[in-house]
Amino acid sequence: MDMFANLALGFSEAFALQNLLYCFLGVFLGTFIGVLPGIGPLATISMLLPLTFYVPPTAALIMLAGIYYGAQYGGSTAAILMNLPGTPAAAVVCLDGYPMAKQGRAGVALFMTTIASFVGSTIGIVVLTAFSPTLAGVALAFGPADYFSMMLLGLVAAAALAQGSPAKGIAMVLAGLALGMVGTDVQTGQQRFTFDIPQLADGISLVALAMGLFGVSEVITSIMRMREVSRQKQESITLRSMVPTKSDVRQSWRAMLRGSGVGSFFGTLPGAGTTIASFIAYAVEKRLARKPERFGQGAVEGVSAPESASNASAQTAFIPTLTLGIPGDAVMALMLGAMIIQGIQPGPRLVTEHPELFWGLIASFWIGNVMLVILNIPMIGLWVRMLRIPYGILYPAILLFICIGVFSVNNSAFDVLLVMIFGIVGYVMVLLKFEPAPLVLGFILGPLMEEHLRRAMLLSRGDAMVFLERPISASFLALTFALLAWSLFSAIRSMQQRPRTAAAR
Repeated sequence: MDMFANLALGFSEAFALQNLLYCFLGVFLGTFIGVLPGIGPLATISMLLPLTFYVPPTAALIMLAGIYYGAQYGGSTAAILMNLPGTPAAAVVCLDGYPMAKQGRAGVALFMTTIASFVGSTIGIVVLTAFSPTLAGVALAFGPADYFSMMLLGLVAAAALAQGSPAKGIAMVLAGLALGMVGTDVQTGQQRFTFDIPQLADGISLVALAMGLFGVSEVITSIMRMREVSRQKQESITLRSMVPTKSDVRQSWRAMLRGSGVGSFFGTLPGAGTTIASFIAYAVEKRLARKPERFGQGAVEGVSAPESASNASAQTAFIPTLTLGIPGDAVMALMLGAMIIQGIQPGPRLVTEHPELFWGLIASFWIGNVMLVILNIPMIGLWVRMLRIPYGILYPAILLFICIGVFSVNNSAFDVLLVMIFGIVGYVMVLLKFEPAPLVLGFILGPLMEEHLRRAMLLSRGDAMVFLERPISASFLALTFALLAWSLFSAIRSMQQRPRTAAAR
């Protein structure tokens, strides 16, 4: 009964005119950004972080969340029509979506991705609504040592599960922790790693860091990538061409449910993210298919399953972020940063201390997903025409908005300089195949980990065994060391396989 009362409170908050407008703005921008290849929700949320200073907390989070799951809807459009994923999670949709487009079934593929997105989001929201309060209640029993160990597990998981080398992921986490230490120590008042630069006394701006690593670097990378891709003439998509056959529906509905289950599970895991969920859902469908050779040739299940998985994962990723204060991926880290900017401490007390924000955000997910269905099906022709925007106009405008946005936060030209520096660093990281997401997680969680570490050591009077004596903390540490051992084993095995591969050639 409490859940229905909480949802009633949430919908009363979400249906406020201001929150409805920001919800629509978020999902519209998210779909728009998802359609355009190479930008993504990370860059967009980074650019809009300055806006959260001037907007009420609930409206700000509703808008940012709408951009996140809205981009999951729109990300498949360019993947299907141009073989260019609008988001990383949509990369797997290219495998069967683009062959469907070449067969003249682009409309069907776009329709099925919209329905799969809605189904996945709906199931993810149900899981979020059902389990978030329970998890928050359990987390109230956590002490400082437990929080430190849990955050350590989240960072190691983000590094170990990152695409590419786990060693590179761990290096990025350590770099983020180091950047998070810049500024004035809260307890001693001493400045650390500021190099006598007064502008660094308050630490590195999260907005500048995020905009540089994800905004500027994405623009540079996309410009380089677009030079190699020929712009294709897009076919017109009509509502009649989007009607699926009975066979399409029969082959898709089970795939949607399985993909939603996979996405809901992986969304709750720190470090997993939507990309891993979509690829695993695709692999599951290919494994269960009677004719696996159809995959890669235009199988509709190869579009429906990963799309539902990525959207379910996008919704359940809010579970650890809101209830534990542990972001599952870089986007959730920015959401966490937005709450901290507003003076709201994420964690188990968020449900009880800010129920209107917590339940209003969840209720907005239902409203936003209905808006997305309305936006995507009748307006698919508009999104297709968006792909014809000249990149020579689009990307300079993005850079201009980035500079204006970061300057408006503190009226500081130094922050604009930081954006440019981190943009260059982010582009170099892309060239060297270092993922920036673990760095942002380390940057945001680092100060929180330091605070809980100091508090735990103070309460235990300097006895480090407190981290092993508490069962919850010891369990998290055991999982952390297991992940580190698995990462080390994977690195050694890959190094052993390289000489064999070279010898075989």
